[in-house]
Amino acid sequence: MTVQDTILVEKNQHGVATLTLNRPQVHNAFNETMIAQMTESLHQLAIDHSVRILVLKSTGKHFSAGADLAWMRKMMQYDATANFQDALALGKLMYHLHHFPKPTLAIVQGNAYGGGAGLIACCHIAITASIAEFCFSEVKLGLIPAVISPYVIQAIGQRHARAYFLSANTFNAATALQMGLCHEVVAIEELETKAHEMITRLLQNGPHALQAVNQLMNHLQTPSIDEDLVHMTAKTIAMLRISPEGQEGLNAFLEKREPSWVKTR
Repeated sequence: MTVQDTILVEKNQHGVATLTLNRPQVHNAFNETMIAQMTESLHQLAIDHSVRILVLKSTGKHFSAGADLAWMRKMMQYDATANFQDALALGKLMYHLHHFPKPTLAIVQGNAYGGGAGLIACCHIAITASIAEFCFSEVKLGLIPAVISPYVIQAIGQRHARAYFLSANTFNAATALQMGLCHEVVAIEELETKAHEMITRLLQNGPHALQAVNQLMNHLQTPSIDEDLVHMTAKTIAMLRISPEGQEGLNAFLEKREPSWVKTR
């Protein structure tokens, strides 16, 4: 097992690589270090011919809370160019996970918000504990889930995505299953067993055939998720972060108060 600051990377003798988010003290929230380490690990595992399957999981109670608070504070001080580069780094992480050549399996033991849910949408297969909850809460901060939107829309469809992007409502694992964000929902104590069953099933299939399936699906997806789209979504969120509404929303969240647009009686 390779231990990095924010992630764990392990590979067994069967060619199953496991990438584990390892910031349980902040509910596995992203910061720039985690994003960089995950992206580099994906690059290395993608070109490792001994890897047949990639498993994405996390330590602790929650799968991922999305953006880290300290990272959000830093982003507020960035200008438009720096914000774009920061957003582009997250966009590239999602892009490389989505286009990973071997089958990817997300094992979701707890809640996933914002970019955490985006990671699940990027994986080819997702198995979720019944206690997990999901939310795209960015609009509460005057932002939008821009860089994850192509993958979420592909997973759950535009109509479901629009409703949850607009409302920022939390939804449960049963709803995630019904919409297609995950493929199986099991009790938390059965999660590892079900994941093992899926891994065993995948290992019984031709490794080159599995990669060919992924290549075919990437070719057939409409609209195409390419680097131009990654840049466009990164530019969109970068501009919103430095807008007056985005700044007010982020400040309100960090100061634990309602933003100015929320009117109380």
